[in-house]
Formats: sequence, C-alpha cells, structure tokens
Amino acid sequence: MIFIKLTCTLLITTAIIYARPSLPLKTNKTSTRELIQLILAQDLNTRKFAFSDVIHATTGKEILPLERQNPTHQLITQAIHHATKETNIELSQANSPIQKLRRINEASRYFEELIIKKINLHPELKCSPPTNSKGHQQRSGYPDIHITHTATDGTITHAYLDPKLFEGKSRSSTLRTFYYEPRTHTNKIQHHALHLLIGISHNGIKGQWHFNSSELCDLSRFHVRLKAEFHASNRDLYSKPTLTSPKN
Repeated sequence: MIFIKLTCTLLITTAIIYARPSLPLKTNKTSTRELIQLILAQDLNTRKFAFSDVIHATTGKEILPLERQNPTHQLITQAIHHATKETNIELSQANSPIQKLRRINEASRYFEELIIKKINLHPELKCSPPTNSKGHQQRSGYPDIHITHTATDGTITHAYLDPKLFEGKSRSSTLRTFYYEPRTHTNKIQHHALHLLIGISHNGIKGQWHFNSSELCDLSRFHVRLKAEFHASNRDLYSKPTLTSPKN
C-alpha cells in the first residue's frame, strides 16, 4: 500500500472573506475596489491552507485522519486498492470504451462508475456518488465517491474517495490538478469522514491508453492554495456591450 503527499490548488470562483460579525461587509457596488484590494492584500499566491481547515470552514465537517492500524480503515483502503487494480486492468483492454475517447479527462466517469460497482461487491461496504445538501446524488464537483461501513454495533464510518488520472511522466508536475469549489446549496460533504484520493497513472498514448499503477493519498495531511480568479464565459465576451462588430 503506497501513500503519497501532494500539494495542489484550491480554486474557487467567489472569494471567501472572513470578517467580524460586528463589521459586516458592504454590499453596494462602491465596495468593489475595497474588496479587490482586500483580496490582493492576502497574498494568496504564497499562502497554503490545510485542506482539513478548508473543509471544516466551508462545510462544518471534519476530515478524519487515516489510521493504518484501524481495522475499518484497513478494510476500506484494501477495497479501494482492489477495485482500482481491477478497474485499471479492465479499462486498459483494447475493446475498452476509453480507447475511443479524444481526451483522457473524459475517462474519469468510467473509472468512477466501475470503482463504485466493484467496491459494492464487498459485503461490508456500500458505495455510491455522494448525496448533496438537497438530498440528491451528485457527480460533479469534489468528492466523486462516498463509501460507508456499518459495524456490528451500528457505528458508521464514512469515506470520500476522489479518483484522479495523471500521465506517468507528469507525476511531479506543479500545474494545478486538484480543485475544490465550496457550494452552499449543493454541498456534497455531509459527514465527518476520511477523505482519500486515488491517483491512477496512465501511459499518455491516445487510443492505446494503459493504466499502470495507483497511489492512495490521505487528504487529512493535504495543503492547498487559494486562487482568486476573475473569469468570464464566451457568452459574456461575444455579446453586447463588449462586442463591437457583427460576425464576418
């Protein structure tokens, strides 16, 4: 069993600002400049945040550390490794639907579905996409998979699992590969739980994708960065008043 430590980036599309209750933030448009200056003053590009603190601040839930001597934790991690190994073999076959994909990013859903199916074969575990705060199963966003184990005394252990594909030669890349966007109405983290990421290495050959090894990460030891980003869509760009001339 292999555990690795990663440092990736937390990307959100709205700024999270911590303020004293007695000093509420201004909500009118004149506060825009002050808000931008406040964000820039935080020097976010150089700061790191414990992912456990981020999850607790945005969901109220705790990330439980993985205990290697805990029998239930051992059972869950062994089931993950077994399911991932079988999934790697199955999806590496020449007749795998993944071989017809244009981009490897499109393969993620195949891994999620097959890992869920294989973990559910374990008699002591239940596995599914996480349920959000509205009570609906949701696939988009972190995390991808929810695993539960119920002990004979009724104690329930929850684990969230995020499969992540990467090209073998890019394992040490410093580019952003992990994203977490806090959401209020569709929050998927509803339990105090283990947070695990299974990194799956592939060979990078389009049409001949082969999935080699996997590495399990305990995100209770994980640190992230916050990138405050101003963004827009094509609809925003190619419409009035931005557009100065019709399409030729």
